[in-house]
Amino acid sequence: MLLLQGCSWIRSWGDPEPGDPAPLIEFEQSLKVKKIWSTGIGDGMGKQGLSMAPVYSSGTLIAADYEGRLAAVDAETGRKQWELKTKQAFSGGPGLDGERIYMGTIDGRVIAYDRSDGAELWNAQVSSEVLSPPASADGLVVVRCIDGRLFGLDAVSGRRLWIYDHKVPLLALRGDADLLVRAGIVFVGYDDGSVVAVRLNDGSVLWSQTIVSPEGRTELDRLADIGQQMVIVASDLIVSSYKLRVVSPAADSGRLLWFKDISSATGVQVDRTNLAVSEKNGDLWMLDRRNGSTIWKVDQLTNRGLTRPAFYGDYVVVGDKEGYLHWLDTEIGSFVARNRAGKKGFAAAPLTVGTTMYVLTHDGELTAYRAGAAL
Repeated sequence: MLLLQGCSWIRSWGDPEPGDPAPLIEFEQSLKVKKIWSTGIGDGMGKQGLSMAPVYSSGTLIAADYEGRLAAVDAETGRKQWELKTKQAFSGGPGLDGERIYMGTIDGRVIAYDRSDGAELWNAQVSSEVLSPPASADGLVVVRCIDGRLFGLDAVSGRRLWIYDHKVPLLALRGDADLLVRAGIVFVGYDDGSVVAVRLNDGSVLWSQTIVSPEGRTELDRLADIGQQMVIVASDLIVSSYKLRVVSPAADSGRLLWFKDISSATGVQVDRTNLAVSEKNGDLWMLDRRNGSTIWKVDQLTNRGLTRPAFYGDYVVVGDKEGYLHWLDTEIGSFVARNRAGKKGFAAAPLTVGTTMYVLTHDGELTAYRAGAAL
């Protein structure tokens, strides 16, 4: 009797523990999803907590791995146009312009490669590790370092033109917000919960706005990193923060237009008036990007480590840390399809180009999918 009584407080082997991913719900799949092609990009992201998203331009995908492999892939067929294995420890990129590919490294270097064949063009030293893609516009390359410094480099030579220095907290999430360049202005999201608008030509500050204050009793409580992707629509910027805030500041002044209490380190995605965001607890939100009002919320993906959502036609797609892609109806938030791209999650959010969606898994598998009417 004592043995049986003791069994009542012993957790059974199948019981979930706090923090376990929510079990996948069953539903009737109404959307057909098909793999078009797949190819390997080295060893993926390794164990360094990196996120290097593939980028698309003119029918070509550029992708990299953490050990210095860089590849150009035909977006229609998956055939590699060229591939090189460098001796660099890549940590940020790829960034692109019409002629060059830009990569950042763990040891604080920025390297430019020729888009046509991958030949190295120049190699410049900056102050510390580069975790976000270098951004190029108007003959300049802008690079954000983990120590908060922002560098403006000449795109042709790599020569340093200006520096902007911003103090960052001692503790931050692994990863920096991607730079956003528009009309001669660089928008930079920092780990202290602020967004700064810097002039591209000289690095001078146009405005600085605190999105959320890094307050709390402990360093963990004070984490307020700006989400990985910011977007700009017309004259409105939309930004998320790890610390309970999605905000729309005016792009010309930083004046706050609206906010919503949602925590997201992955950033936001916009399609027309729809704003999709993955909350850090696994909730998926669809908002009206004009005022932040809720259209729908899905709370059945708790603790599944969601990527930033991506739009695909009438659907929104999000990946999880177990390698599943979840496809939902954009209008009502119902599940319509699910497929598995890998077992170790994703290196970045899905990328939609026309009728094709591209995903890069954590272990380096680059895959193209099409769905619905595109098949």
